[in-house]
Amino acid sequence: MIEKITVPLGNRSYPIIIGASILDSLGKHLLEINFPKRVAVISNSVVGQLYSEVVRKSLREADIEFLEIILPDGEEFKTLQTLEQIYNQLIRNNFDRSTGLIALGGGVIGDMVGFAAATFLRGVPFVQVPTSLLAQVDSSVGGKTAVNHSLGKNLIGAFYQPEMVLIDVETLNSLDPREVAAGLAEVVKYGVIKDKAFFEWLEKKYSDLQACQTDALIEAVKRSCQIKADIVEVDEKEGSIRAFLNYGHTFGHAVEALSGYGQWKHGEAVAIGMVVAARISLQQGLCNSDDVARIVALLKSLNLPVEPPEYSLEDYVAAMQRDKKVKHGTLTLVLNQGIGSVTLAQVPDISAVFSKILAP
Repeated sequence: MIEKITVPLGNRSYPIIIGASILDSLGKHLLEINFPKRVAVISNSVVGQLYSEVVRKSLREADIEFLEIILPDGEEFKTLQTLEQIYNQLIRNNFDRSTGLIALGGGVIGDMVGFAAATFLRGVPFVQVPTSLLAQVDSSVGGKTAVNHSLGKNLIGAFYQPEMVLIDVETLNSLDPREVAAGLAEVVKYGVIKDKAFFEWLEKKYSDLQACQTDALIEAVKRSCQIKADIVEVDEKEGSIRAFLNYGHTFGHAVEALSGYGQWKHGEAVAIGMVVAARISLQQGLCNSDDVARIVALLKSLNLPVEPPEYSLEDYVAAMQRDKKVKHGTLTLVLNQGIGSVTLAQVPDISAVFSKILAP
């Protein structure tokens, strides 16, 4: 079963191809979109060991010449220094504007390769081949690319759309349960922000998803990608409703920054951030206690954390003030209205709002 979704952006529209055991068709799909016949496949040491051989075979069968670039694994390597390693190899191997990049890996690889593609020679085409659930349902779609700075997550980046996203849910079988759970946090987010029926489906199917049951995974990935594609079609560069996708992320990014990137998985930090956002929504009369309880219960059933680590209010406020969503000192928070809808709220006094939520 292969599902196909289009991200509709006029002449920059691109397909998302979703299925099981379809990684070996990568070369064929690259030919279908007239992708360059010389590419760099950029991966990390863990993913490369698992999937490089099937990718090599697929590219050879399509008569596509390729260079492999293997980077270290981990969020802590999502830096300008690692980005320079990509540029160095591309330049040394005489890559030019008629070549392309392939991101084979999770969100860290996808974000870095996308940013490399956006900036190398002022832009070369790239394709996303996400191998983690988090990347499949979120970061590989929509064109956000970036690296981290020591003072904040994704502060250096660009909007740059891929030419195609190829999602093989079989790659999720190689993930440990913690990685699967981290990806499912973003899936829960889609239900909360846009689709109450999807949220209810997740409440019923969470054990199938934890077990990486193929049909359930394809359905969850398809529905998540469709919601994101619909939002990106309307608002590509986060001028309005694309900000809804940041639900749980403002506080989640603060958790990641304060703990040092890598200690908490991105999805785990987002899960904590969603609960914090839901509690603020309750405080402001936008949802009821039952809505908060259902969000908490679903996240807990997926073995995700729901309580913030014990940093000071001052530390949390300082981290959130560096968030990209702060303008003129005012933070924009995404708050849920019940389940299935969200709104944007301006928070001029971050300390006052969060002190009630973080009080011991």
